[in-house]
Amino acid sequence: MFARGWRASLLAVALVCSVVAAVRVGTAGVGWADLARVLGTRLGLDVEPLPPLIDSLVWDLRLPRVLTAALVGASLAVCGTVLQAVTRNALADPYLLGVSSGASAGAVTVVVLGVGASTVGVTGGALLGALLAFALLLALLRRTGPDSVRIVLTGVVVGQLLAAVTSLILMAAADADTTRAVTHWLLGSMAPARWSTVVLCALVVPPGLAAAWCCANALDGLAFGADTAASLGIGVARTRTFLLVVTAALTAVAVATVGAVGFVGLIVPHGVRFLVGPLHRALLPCSALAGAVFLVWTDALARIAFAPREMPVGVITALIGVPLFLLVLRRRGEL
Repeated sequence: MFARGWRASLLAVALVCSVVAAVRVGTAGVGWADLARVLGTRLGLDVEPLPPLIDSLVWDLRLPRVLTAALVGASLAVCGTVLQAVTRNALADPYLLGVSSGASAGAVTVVVLGVGASTVGVTGGALLGALLAFALLLALLRRTGPDSVRIVLTGVVVGQLLAAVTSLILMAAADADTTRAVTHWLLGSMAPARWSTVVLCALVVPPGLAAAWCCANALDGLAFGADTAASLGIGVARTRTFLLVVTAALTAVAVATVGAVGFVGLIVPHGVRFLVGPLHRALLPCSALAGAVFLVWTDALARIAFAPREMPVGVITALIGVPLFLLVLRRRGEL
């Protein structure tokens, strides 16, 4: 336990250092002194303020973007950890189970049709879409039950169906500019992040992570199967439903703010298990921290890899995630 605590502390330090360093990364260089002056100005310290353009670049664009990446990365990593335990499938994550596609369909419907097209409206649409995707998934598995292989295959089918619905809505109701903007957003992008986005994520993500952590012991039991969990006194159906709703809410907020970002919830939990083991009381917080660090640096890479053009962060996570996941499968002896 002491060793796991040290690992969590190191990940927390790595996250703080990553956030500070990533704010400096971009086509326009920002020095350490500039960053200190921006923060000093906001804290009311007696420092010389920067020119308004640089101050706005750091405070209004980069800092909320990096904080959003950290919050979204943490939520997606925890969602993957929870779903892998609930479904007893190492391939489970919000992207593969169709939850991200459902959230995307809901958010795109709100944006294109103009039904409450605000930050809260888009998030509400994404949450409704994610819950509907889960409901459809569970309805299709009603007779056979959530078998570890069948649930992923069914999730892929649900995801493809909802992706087709999203494309249909775009083609039928959106103009060319909206279609182009939404398509870029669906690939995952931190560019739209502002302080309002940070506030929204901060209102939903920490309570969601805390709710998942409170179910850590139940997740340990569910990881061994429903019968084992029931023998330990865990209300399997109630706990599973609660955790699925929590992951749906976290996924909805992530998709509504930055689009569909894949592989974070798939590869981060596997990597963290090598560090802290399978017990969820340590695995969940460490996965959250590692997911935050991973997405912060992935977004930084997306900003500078093809500067001055910016790559969608979902493309970068896929390019990094695929070989890492193949390495995980190889180390597990499944490849």
